[in-house]
Amino acid sequence: MNGTSHENVTVIKSRAVEYLLLKLRNRSTGTEEFQKIGDRLMRILGEEALCRLPTVKQGKVETPCGAVTGPVDTPGPPVCIVSIPRSGDILQEAVRNICPGLSVGKILIQRDESSEDKTPKLYYKKLPKDICSSFVILVDPMLATAGSAIRAIEVLKESGVKTENIMFLNLICCPEGLQAMAKSYPEIHIITGCVDSHLNEDKYIVPGLGDYGDRYYGTV
Repeated sequence: MNGTSHENVTVIKSRAVEYLLLKLRNRSTGTEEFQKIGDRLMRILGEEALCRLPTVKQGKVETPCGAVTGPVDTPGPPVCIVSIPRSGDILQEAVRNICPGLSVGKILIQRDESSEDKTPKLYYKKLPKDICSSFVILVDPMLATAGSAIRAIEVLKESGVKTENIMFLNLICCPEGLQAMAKSYPEIHIITGCVDSHLNEDKYIVPGLGDYGDRYYGTV
């Protein structure tokens, strides 16, 4: 896993993810195309996360011609999707569109670009009152230093969510971010589209794709 020691990571093995992600990486991809491709890709990520919920277990169903075994839904706690805006909202909506009716939460954290280590700051949170009894899918497309994700997990813990009931879903991460997550919360399952090479001096993922939110919303 590119030098990271985090064992609780699932890198999605999908030609569709690789194909669509390369289109997003291309610096010549404009805002409209970036949005179209990004939405398609986020939906795939959402499906991959939902089929890996702890309530999805091996079971059997009857087809018109016989029986077959595979992953099936079983009873369990409600699912809440929590985003780290702005970029996290895009992934949140993809999951919500797949499963309408799921509860949602927001934890606005932005890194202080003026600080050397890009310290994450909490600006706003809005979570369901019963989130402590939910399984939480925390979403943010990019995992760089992991500062924002770790701070968001702290907020969830303060709201009564057990860390074993948190899954982190993202598109691109790097070894530094995975190592930080492994050090703080090794029990949290991470679902990601790929693990890139490293962070540059400005704490951006290389090769990455730049700032996901800026490119998606046309605020570059």
